[in-house]
Amino acid sequence: MGAGHSHAGPATAPSPAAAVARRRATWILAAVLVPLGIVTLVAMVLLWPTGDRGDLKLANPYAVAQGVTIETGTVQQVMQSGCERGQQPSQCTIAVTQPDSGGAPVQVLMNPDVMVSHGVKPGDKVRYLNLSKVQQAQSQGASGPQPPSYVFVDFVRTVPILLLAGLYAVVVIAVGRWRGFRALVGLVGACVVLAVFVLPGLVEGKPPLLLALVGSIVIMMAVLYFAHGVSARTSTALLGTIFGLGVTAVLAAWATDAGNLTGVGPHDAASLVNLGGKLSISGIILCGLIIASLGALNDVTITQASAVWELYELAPHTPARKLFASALRIGRDHLASTVYTITFAYAGAALPILIMVMLYDRPLLDALTGSELVEEVVRTLVGSIGLVLAIPMTTAIAVAVVKAAGAARLEAREPGHAELSETR
Repeated sequence: MGAGHSHAGPATAPSPAAAVARRRATWILAAVLVPLGIVTLVAMVLLWPTGDRGDLKLANPYAVAQGVTIETGTVQQVMQSGCERGQQPSQCTIAVTQPDSGGAPVQVLMNPDVMVSHGVKPGDKVRYLNLSKVQQAQSQGASGPQPPSYVFVDFVRTVPILLLAGLYAVVVIAVGRWRGFRALVGLVGACVVLAVFVLPGLVEGKPPLLLALVGSIVIMMAVLYFAHGVSARTSTALLGTIFGLGVTAVLAAWATDAGNLTGVGPHDAASLVNLGGKLSISGIILCGLIIASLGALNDVTITQASAVWELYELAPHTPARKLFASALRIGRDHLASTVYTITFAYAGAALPILIMVMLYDRPLLDALTGSELVEEVVRTLVGSIGLVLAIPMTTAIAVAVVKAAGAARLEAREPGHAELSETR
């Protein structure tokens, strides 16, 4: 493997020249990242939400009137029963449910849409409205048919979702070990940044482009260093990620304006529009376009930085131009699969909309640029462009850093050791 790369003996200390070169590379990275980190933290402090949402309030969909309660229970039996819908008698689906609070089973009227799309079966946990107390107060002296006393609200999904989340954590930690655990903790931290900084900032009308960039850089700095350790390799990946974020932000800002992305198509977005206040739907779309690119950018930049380091360790005397070309070939293979991943992920999330658009029997170009799909199309294109450009940039930075750091070496491993040194 060449001088200085033996796996049999203890690791030798780098030569004075190599040590100086490594320190020089570290200082170069620090000279770029430390001021950037300080600026980002200052911007985060200046943009930090005050907590004042003004008059913006959205009714809780599970809020109930006085005397009405929401209860949970387990379905024991499903049957058909006669009922009235408007002026027409009809057949309704009734779920005989045992309340979790105890007592006799109750007959819960099921939502017809739920029965068509999914249905209900014995053993399902459901949440339902208990209208019995209100109806008893209103039925005194009233005549005619009474509305149902128990009405389906939603399924209780707590147990399966927690099991799935637990399985996810077990798999990640089992395969990734300590690094997998750190990645999960970093993911939790990223969600906290979104919840306490980005989302409240959007509600208060803070600049969405700055919110997205500052929040994304903070997330990437924390996640990358926490999950992968503080090293020149991680710093290189971070620089490539920030470059990709910058490209994505510029394209997202242009596409949101030039493409007239209003966001008024989906029901949830329309509900936000009607709230008024300082909330900007186009700003939410812009912020979403940037944040959506984080995962893929992190993936390709870490891979490219690692590829350059590994290639250099195998052949430390490789010229910079040849090293760049070799690593870029790896990046092209990764690029193709990542672009497919982004496209199929968005297509899967928008599958019901895709089916609706298909049934509209519209021209393909009209369908892709219509309000139903245009946001997904723009998100895919903007994220992919930032991703593509981040690959050669990260590769170039990694080659420059690894060359400046001198001949890298592998840490000598005793039998049973599984990982290479991260002190490169």
